[in-house]
Amino acid sequence: MRMVFSALSGALFGAGLLVSGMVDTVKVQGWLDVFGDWDPTLAFVMGGAILPMAIAWRVAERRKIAVLGTPIPAKPPQKLDRDLILGSVLFGAGWGLVGLCPGPALAMTFVNGSSGLVFLVAMVAAMVVTPALRRALTSKGETPWTSAR
Repeated sequence: MRMVFSALSGALFGAGLLVSGMVDTVKVQGWLDVFGDWDPTLAFVMGGAILPMAIAWRVAERRKIAVLGTPIPAKPPQKLDRDLILGSVLFGAGWGLVGLCPGPALAMTFVNGSSGLVFLVAMVAAMVVTPALRRALTSKGETPWTSAR
């Protein structure tokens, strides 16, 4: 049953991305171009996502067990550290340059083919290489932060 709900959730998410225009890189770049030809329509997408998630988090705080019977994990600690800041900057830069983030890239691969696939392959390669790079830097007594100075 868990796989069925996972598939339905993924399909609903993908359909939402398609309907909202989040797989249209021109639309996303238009949203980010606040000093040029700004397209504010994705604000409605964000607003439409924030409200239901705020309600879902409130409901989940009061529950110990999910609808399918699995335990709901504890809320992770909220910390603002270098990893979060650097990751956010890199994510935002990539999103701004390409107009795609992981969810829409995956959906675009199934809809538009090769253009989404190129981004998806590059994203997966970066996800594979990054932990090895961090380990290599850390093993030399450096962290990604001290080696960049």
